[in-house]
Amino acid sequence: MAAIQSFDANALLYIQDFLRTPLLTAIMVFFSRIGDSGIIWIVTGLVLLIPRKTRRGGFDVLICLLAAFLINDYVIKVLVARIRPYDVINGLTILVPPESSFSFPSGHANSSFAAALSLTLAFGKKGAIAYIPAVLIAFSRCYVGVHYPSDVFAGMLVGTLVSLAVYMLLRRYIKSDLIRKKAP
Repeated sequence: MAAIQSFDANALLYIQDFLRTPLLTAIMVFFSRIGDSGIIWIVTGLVLLIPRKTRRGGFDVLICLLAAFLINDYVIKVLVARIRPYDVINGLTILVPPESSFSFPSGHANSSFAAALSLTLAFGKKGAIAYIPAVLIAFSRCYVGVHYPSDVFAGMLVGTLVSLAVYMLLRRYIKSDLIRKKAP
C-alpha cells in the first residue's frame, strides 16, 4: 500500500510540475467540470430517450449510471474512506474547488467509463466515441489535483464492471426495446 501511495503522490507532483500549462489547464478544468455529477452522461442518456431508435440505449446509459454511482459512492467510497490528495501531499495545488467526498474511487472516472461502455454496447463504433471524453474527464481529475491515479483507475474499473453487469441483466430481464409499435 505504501508503494501505491508513493507512486500516486509522485505522479501527481510530476503532473503539476511538468505537464501543467495555461492551455492544457483550461482544457482539463473544462473536462473536469463537464464530468461533475456525471452531468454530460446524464444529459446524453436523456437526449437518447427522445428518438425511438435510440431510446433503449438512453435507458441503458441512465440505469448503468445509477448503478455505478450507487456502488461507487455509497459502498466503495464509504468503505475505503481515502482522504483527498491535496489534504495529504505537501505542495500539491488544486485547480478546482475542493471536494467534500472521499477520494477512492473517482466518481468522474466511474460515471464516464460506465457511460462509455454502455454507449459502446448500445451503439457500437458510434457509441465508442464516448471513450474520448471519458478518458479526458478521468485524466483531468489527476491533472487538477483532486484524485490519485489509483483512484482514477479504480473508478474506471468499477464503472466498466458495473456497466457490463447491468447491461447483461437488462438484456436478460427487460426484453422490450422500449419502443411502442404502431398498430397496423
